Amino acid sequence: MNPKTKELLRIRRLPKFVDGTLVLAFTGWMDGGEVSTGTVERLARLVDAHPVAEIDPDPFYIFNFPGSMEIAAMFRPSVEIRDGVVRSFEMPSNIFYAHDPEQLLLFVGSEPNLNWRAFGDCIFQMAHQTGVRRILFVGSFGGTVPHTREPRLYVCCSEQDRLPELERYRMRRSEYEGPGSFTTYLMAQAESRGVEMISLVAEIPAYLQGANPTCIEAVTRRLSKILHLPLDLDSLRCASTEWELQVSSAIEENPELELRVHELEEQYDNDLLQQETEGP
Repeated sequence: MNPKTKELLRIRRLPKFVDGTLVLAFTGWMDGGEVSTGTVERLARLVDAHPVAEIDPDPFYIFNFPGSMEIAAMFRPSVEIRDGVVRSFEMPSNIFYAHDPEQLLLFVGSEPNLNWRAFGDCIFQMAHQTGVRRILFVGSFGGTVPHTREPRLYVCCSEQDRLPELERYRMRRSEYEGPGSFTTYLMAQAESRGVEMISLVAEIPAYLQGANPTCIEAVTRRLSKILHLPLDLDSLRCASTEWELQVSSAIEENPELELRVHELEEQYDNDLLQQETEGP
């Protein structure tokens, strides 16, 4: 292991897999509706995964960002002061979790602002040392999907011959040109690092803010099928149904937004019908 990587990658316990899978989640660029972090955090709880390693956050983030207080606050660590005493000071966390029976490694972290190569080295080194052969990233972006419909899922692979297999899970091939994410950087490096990488990105309602339980439930369900994990998703379904009812009730009080949602539903249904008519 590179001495610098060894210093940054703090391993508590090193699982040993024969053909393991690493599932990645990052806050930031592709975590709309908390679908990336929410899905993988929930998956870690469902399989009772335990922390096994972490990446030192210090070299990878900008904390003193110049600009207005509103902008600068987005980069500062979170603190809590009660009764004149500092109760907590939270730096960004980057934690690996492991579930040995399913040869599953999970990672929940913050997309790095700096030193992408060194952060990537930590990810790939952990994958190499644990016997991971496949990396899956779960993310999201705001689009035209209404909250009353299942999110569309898009797939991108480091190995093109895997695309037909993933399309059987009702995924569409990604088409994108624009600013790149850290996960795209990882995918560009995957083949030379001896691993396969897959990106699963959900299109979620752009008109909503905050955690989106419906999309988290839908993506977790699809991920459980891909990973062949027998998960009990009843709690997720209940949270999803309750959230959708609350959102629909609030939208009914806004006639303009309600009309827009009906238009999006019609567009979604027509698109789905066209997809089924055209076939694979």
